[in-house]
Amino acid sequence: MSVGEVQRKGYAIANTPTRLVLRSPHNAEETYLQNVAGVPMRVLSTSTFFEQKWLVTRVDATAVCPTPGAVAFTPEVITWYMPKHIDPLFSSDAFTMLEVYMGIDAKRLDTEEMAARNYSVLVTEAHIIVEIPVGAVGGYFKSHIQDDQYFVTYTIEPMLELLWIEEVAHEDTRYKVLFPITTPPMARPPQVRNYTPLDTVPEQAVFVLELGTFNLDVELLNITFPTMVLTVAECNARGFKVQEQRSLDNTLKSFRMEVPFSDPVVFKRRAEQGVTTFTLQLIYGLVVFPEYAPFAHSAIVDAVLLDIVPPSVTGNCDQENFHITVDYRNQDPFFVVLVGKRLLNHELAQQYLTEGDADFTITLPFSSPDAVFESVHSSSVRSRLDVALLNPYNNMTIKYFSLACSFLKTLTECFSNGTMTALAVKVESAPSLNPGQLTLSDPACGPTYSDDRFAYFHFTVNSCGTTRKFINNVMLYENEISLPDELEVKLNATMSSEEYQLKVSCYYVVNITRTLVFLTRPRDNEPFAETGTGRLMVRMRLAQDASYNTFHQEEDYPVVRYLRQPLHFEVELTKSSDPKVALVLDHCWATPNEDRDSRPRWNLIINGCENPEDPYRVVFHPVVADARVHFPPHVKRFEVYMFSFVENAVEPSGQVFVHCDVVICDASSPSGSPCSGQCVNQDNSKRGQRHVKDLFEEPHFYVSSGYILWV
Repeated sequence: MSVGEVQRKGYAIANTPTRLVLRSPHNAEETYLQNVAGVPMRVLSTSTFFEQKWLVTRVDATAVCPTPGAVAFTPEVITWYMPKHIDPLFSSDAFTMLEVYMGIDAKRLDTEEMAARNYSVLVTEAHIIVEIPVGAVGGYFKSHIQDDQYFVTYTIEPMLELLWIEEVAHEDTRYKVLFPITTPPMARPPQVRNYTPLDTVPEQAVFVLELGTFNLDVELLNITFPTMVLTVAECNARGFKVQEQRSLDNTLKSFRMEVPFSDPVVFKRRAEQGVTTFTLQLIYGLVVFPEYAPFAHSAIVDAVLLDIVPPSVTGNCDQENFHITVDYRNQDPFFVVLVGKRLLNHELAQQYLTEGDADFTITLPFSSPDAVFESVHSSSVRSRLDVALLNPYNNMTIKYFSLACSFLKTLTECFSNGTMTALAVKVESAPSLNPGQLTLSDPACGPTYSDDRFAYFHFTVNSCGTTRKFINNVMLYENEISLPDELEVKLNATMSSEEYQLKVSCYYVVNITRTLVFLTRPRDNEPFAETGTGRLMVRMRLAQDASYNTFHQEEDYPVVRYLRQPLHFEVELTKSSDPKVALVLDHCWATPNEDRDSRPRWNLIINGCENPEDPYRVVFHPVVADARVHFPPHVKRFEVYMFSFVENAVEPSGQVFVHCDVVICDASSPSGSPCSGQCVNQDNSKRGQRHVKDLFEEPHFYVSSGYILWV
C-alpha cells in the first residue's frame, strides 16, 4: 500500500529526517491477537520501504499491546500480567532484562512513592506482575447508573517500561506501554443511616438521617415526602438542615438531614402502654454529573418512644468533694453532660465518674477548675458546681442543677517560728483577677506559687512590709495582699471599680496564736474572716552554774541548794524569730509552795528592778548572742542567793518556788517602764514608776520554776 492508501484505511503515518511514526487503531484490520505466555496480546507487524534511485531500503517493525484479558480483578486489587518474553519482539530466546520501571500517567515512580501508594511489581520467570489496590492514589472513581441502581468504576493508567538486550544480536530494546485499566462496574447501593436519638422527649426530638456514600460526581437535587417535593434549598428553609459531608481524604460524600418530629411531614401514631411511633417516608432525588444521569433512593424510618420520665439530678458534699448523681430512669443516657464549662468527655469520665444500673455519679474535688468559688467565710470556702444535661443535637438544656457547699479549710496560718502563710482565692465576683499579680505590702513580695485561681504567700513576720503592734496580752502582726497600685488603677477603669485586698493579722499570745484574715472582695460584699492556730512560749529554767550553758531538766527536781549558794535563772521567749521583740522581767518573787499567790512571799524583782529592801539583791547578767541564743533581747538572766528566802524563816531547811511576771515589748520603740529595759539600765530615780497605758499595751505572761530545796 502506498502512503495514501495507508492513510485512507485509518492509519496515521508521518516521518521526519530521522524518524518514522505509524499510529494504528487497536481494531485495525491488519492487527491480530496472539497468546503470549498465556496472555492475549494485540500485535501489528509492518514493513516499510524507502525507495531511492538504484536502492530500496526495507524496515520491519512490530508493536505489541496488552488486551483487557491481561488483567484480573477482585473488589480490592487490580492485577496486571505482562509477559516477560514478548515473543513477537524477540529474535531469540536468549536475552537479559536490564531495567523494569513502573509509573502512572507516563511518569516513573521511585520505590518510596510506590510503597506509599501500596503498588507492587513482581518479576517472575514468565511474567511481570503489577498489583494496584482499588482506590489507590493515581486513579479515580466514576459513578454509573444501571436500572436505577448505583455503581462505581475505578480507572487508572499504569505504565511499564522495560529494557532488555538479546545475547545473539547484541541489540537492546526499550519497550514502554501505557495501559488504561477500568474495573468492571461495582454495585454500591447507598444506605440511610438513622442517628435519631430515641431517648428524648418528642418536643425536642428530630430525625437525624445520613444518606451515602457517593463519589464526588453525585449531587442531591430534591427530596420527595408523601405530601410534597422540596428542593434542597426549600428543605433548608423549612429547617431540615440538609448538609453535604465529605470524607477526610475528600474522595467521598454523604448527605445529612434533620427533620423535627413536630414537622407535618412526620406521621405520629400513639399506641397503648404509653408508646408513640414517629414515621418519616422520603425519596431522595439524585443525579450523576456530567452525564446528568438521574436516580432515586427511598427510605422509611421509624422512632418508637416511651412516655419519657425526665432524668433527675441530685447532689451532696463531703469534706473534700462534690457528689452529683444523674438518674436517667427508663431511658438510656442520650444526653451529654456539661460540668462547669467543660463537656464530660471520656478522659474526665474515667477519672471522676462511677456508673450504676440506671444512674451515674460524678465526684469532683471542691477546688476543681470546673467549680467556682462564691465566697470565703470563717474557716471555710463556699464553692459551687454547675451541671447541665444537654441534647447533643440542638444543645437545648434538658436539666440544670447547681450545688453549692461550704468546705472547712484553713486559708491562712501563723507559725511559732515567725513565719506566716496566706492563700488568696479568686472568687466568682472578681472574674478578671489574675492572682499571680497580687503582692504583699512590699510590692517586691509576690506569691510563692500562683495559677489562674490561687496565689500562695509564705513570708516571715519581719519582712515584706509586715507591721507589729501590742494590744493587751497579744502581739499583733499585720500585712496586706493586694494588686500593685498601677494595676489597681488600670483595672478600676475597666472593671466597675472592683477592689482586691487581703488583710492578714496574727495575734500572738503565750502558748496560743490566733490569726484573723480579712478578705475584701468587690465593695458590695462584706469581708469574711479566717482563723488559724500556732504556739508561742515563755519558759524559765534553772542553770547549773553562772555559765548558763547547762540547765536542770524536769527529772532533776527537786533541786537541792545550800544557803550560801546562788541560783542562776534564765527566762526565755521561745518560738519567735522577730528581732524587734524584747522580753522584760516585770516582777519576780518566791513562795514556799507551788501556788504563785501563796504566803509568805519574798519579792526579788519589783517593777523591773531588784528589791531595794532585800539585803541580798538580785544580780542581772548580760546576754550576748551565741550558738544557742540567736536573739539576746528574747532572754533575761538573773542571780539570787538562798539567804533571800530564809531571813525570817524558822525552819533550818525548806522548799521554795520562784515565779516571774514578764512583759513582751517592742524593742525598737520602748514606751516606758518596764519596756525601757531592766533596772540595770534605768535611772534609779524612775524605779517603780508605771504608766497606766503600759499595763494594757504590752502582753504580760508569768512563769514559775520547779521545786527547789534549801538546806
